[in-house]
Formats: sequence, structure tokens, C-alpha cells
Amino acid sequence: MDIDDLIDEVIGREGGYSNNKADRGGATRWGVTEKVARANGYAGDMRALPRETAAAIYRRLYWQRPGYDRVAARMPLVAAELFDTGVNMGPKVATGFLQRALNALNRGASDYPDIAADGLIGPRTLSALDGFMAKRGAAGERVLVKALEALQGARYMALAESRPANEAFLYGWLANRLG
Repeated sequence: MDIDDLIDEVIGREGGYSNNKADRGGATRWGVTEKVARANGYAGDMRALPRETAAAIYRRLYWQRPGYDRVAARMPLVAAELFDTGVNMGPKVATGFLQRALNALNRGASDYPDIAADGLIGPRTLSALDGFMAKRGAAGERVLVKALEALQGARYMALAESRPANEAFLYGWLANRLG
């Protein structure tokens, strides 16, 4: 699956225009919030945000900028999970999940050194990912995706528990974002 397929999936899942009062993101179209659209040069009515504009935003902000294209060259399933989580929670959160998982899976730093969970893909994160792959192989990619999904699910639960309005979204988050 390539980035075009991933973007199509996200846009399909996010749907058209929404402005749910309980959603802190406010007005969205194709899953792109008005704030993000404006920051990326779109000045029109959110109901009319072109799909192509949304796709370009997804590619730039949630694939290229966080470095998930570099992860995809190593572990495409992990990159796909990071992209989807990054769209929903922000790339720094998604990348932080990856870094935390890599640290927890390195057997006390015996497989590769711990890395800072700073939410940024850099040489150390990529080196840790390479170390994980060297130790765990193809089967390790599926385990790493499970670890990312576990962290994501725990965050969804915490969001719903800390803000009752988020309970309206919990079922959909769990149904559509995990597994």
C-alpha cells in the first residue's frame, strides 16, 4: 500500500463536511480541520475544501514532514499505522508512540540503544528501527504495529475518561482506527 492508498483510506473514513459541537477540531472536510486548512493556504468555505487540497495536506503534513516516508522504506505497515495515528492524534504523538515502543522492545537496550521519545523521526529513531528489524525481522513489524495500536487505544480511553464529550467519539475511534 502506498501513500496515495493511505490517503484515500483516510479521506474515505473521515468523509465529507462535519462540524460536531463536541469535536474540538471544529469544522472539518475530508478530516482536515479548518485551522489546518487555513494554515496551509486554504481561504474558502470548509464545505467546499477540494479533495485534492486535503490529499496534498495529508501528504505534506502527515507523511513527508514527520518522516514516515523514511519509515515506509523499512517497515511499510508501521509507516501506515504512524500515518493514520498522526492524522488523528498528531505526528508528534504517533512518533512518540513509536519511540516508546522501540525503547520497550529493545530488551533493556541490549538489542539497540534507547532513544529520546521526542516525537521526531531522526537518525537515532531510524537506527533503533533498523536495530529492531535486524533482531526481530518481518514478524517484528506486526508486533510493533500491535504495540503502536495498544498505545493509541490507551490514549483514546484516557481522552474519553478525562473529557466526557469525547465519549461520543470513543466507539468510532476504536472501531475505525485500531486493527
